[in-house]
Amino acid sequence: MSYVKRIVYFVIALLIVFATVIFVLENKQSVSLVFLGWSSPELPLAVSLILVLLSGMAIGPLLAFIFAQKKKRHPGIS
Repeated sequence: MSYVKRIVYFVIALLIVFATVIFVLENKQSVSLVFLGWSSPELPLAVSLILVLLSGMAIGPLLAFIFAQKKKRHPGIS
């Protein structure tokens, strides 16, 4: 069973890699993002979107951890 599970995980990981490569190849036009007056250098659209996705994946759990800690200290706060 473990062998089959490894193969399934490998196939899923391979599909994610292929989807990412296709996404990057399809979105090569350069864009410059502006946020709160700060302007980024021109990067391919795919790179910008992947950076935003990774930032959200890092900030989301961090905020959840902070709010969980705050709730532990003050159990009456909803």
